Amino acid sequence: MSPMTAKAKGFRKSKPGAYLSMATTAFGAVSVVKQARMARKENDTLRLVDAAVSAAAIVTGLALLYRELKKLGDDDVLLG
Repeated sequence: MSPMTAKAKGFRKSKPGAYLSMATTAFGAVSVVKQARMARKENDTLRLVDAAVSAAAIVTGLALLYRELKKLGDDDVLLG
């Protein structure tokens, strides 16, 4: 493993990395909302179901990132 790869993996397991991941995941919600609106407008049930499944994946991803953030916070002496 190269030093840059190790550094990137360490960043993903850090608080700033978790916040960045949460932000990018939440940003993906914008396209899902647009997709759902378009599907409703066109009465496209299949696209509406796809938007609902994508929304569920986003919510699950955010919950996992939140849990990781809490776990990182528990290791911090200053956060108690």
